[in-house]
Amino acid sequence: MNSEAKRLVLIGNGLVGMRAIEEIVARAPNRYAITVFGAEPYGNYDRIQLSPMLAGEKDFASILLHDHGWYARHGITFRAGQKIVGIDRAAREVVSESGIRAAYDHLILATGSMPLMLPIEGAALPGVVSFRTVADVEAMQKAAATGGKAIVIGGGLLGLEAAYGLRRRGMEVTVLHLMPHLMERQLDPVAGAMLRKDLAWRGINVITNATAEAILGSNHVESVILADGCEIAASLVVMAIGIRPNIELALSCGLSVNRGIEIDDRLVTNDPAISAIGECVEHRGEVFGLVAPLYNMARTLAARLCGDHSALYKPAATATRLKVTGIDVFSTGDIYGDEDTEILMFRDAARGIYKRLVARDERLVGALLYGDVQGGADYLDFIQSRRSIKAPRDLLIFQPEMAA
Repeated sequence: MNSEAKRLVLIGNGLVGMRAIEEIVARAPNRYAITVFGAEPYGNYDRIQLSPMLAGEKDFASILLHDHGWYARHGITFRAGQKIVGIDRAAREVVSESGIRAAYDHLILATGSMPLMLPIEGAALPGVVSFRTVADVEAMQKAAATGGKAIVIGGGLLGLEAAYGLRRRGMEVTVLHLMPHLMERQLDPVAGAMLRKDLAWRGINVITNATAEAILGSNHVESVILADGCEIAASLVVMAIGIRPNIELALSCGLSVNRGIEIDDRLVTNDPAISAIGECVEHRGEVFGLVAPLYNMARTLAARLCGDHSALYKPAATATRLKVTGIDVFSTGDIYGDEDTEILMFRDAARGIYKRLVARDERLVGALLYGDVQGGADYLDFIQSRRSIKAPRDLLIFQPEMAA
């Protein structure tokens, strides 16, 4: 290691923080003496693949991106299972829960997000879990090993992937969703109804307009009470109602925080020695939940830390895909539109295909594909590039690659 190397500390051993470290090591392997702190005991793993892991389609070994040996081979000090509890900005030092200290010249915060949990009676009972970590998946797998009934609270992306995984494990599954249709941020009512039908065919029961009022049980979950008085038996409850940026550490050391840790286009906080990336941040009023823009953050930060000070973070449209085998969903941009937008739709009920495109001022601003997601990449490119779509509308629906 170069004795002149600056000390770079990363808090958060997740996908985004470690993508930045990968890029830095590739660009300038001797520029920094790197220390990585991770609260979990594992190396970096692909959190996106927790859904297939729950479903039994993958195991942990197949989603592990960096084992402990990888860090050692790249000269990185890896502190696994070490949660950071304090940052001394004046001394430029971090301290872990067990008292380990590390000094830094530059600090990267990639503390991610925390799952939202309903503040209702029984939420702390054994058998109530979130769906964010390997430990959560292991708890769900253990519960599913004896069969029983599961309730998933939340009919968004993560909740439906949890429901599918538990059903694949043999549990009876009911999804409770607050809104009138599933995945309302990504799907319109038509696609939401199609999805509900496809889930029912897979043995997953869905109750919409449902509010969980309480979770009952003496020493373990036994049932969930809804606002309408209905009681549903359950031995497992999964809360998948959303996430919030993990800002506690930043707050404790006086960094500027709103919904997330506030950063500028350089990905720097109000302390020039501290950058932040990932789900913990807020950039120009926006917080993040999808990985694509966050990888862009990681690349931008790595470039800057390796000397390219012209690199700036620029948000771009991203797409949502549901990881449920046999159900193809693609959604990007504004899929609802308004009085100033043009809506293009195609539906083949017999084949379970639905397409909805939203255009404004001869430019595509949203695309929703259900059942047939071919063309999704083309639609995303139209939105990101803001190219004109003066082509015939039937060509745009059926052959988007020819519509430029």
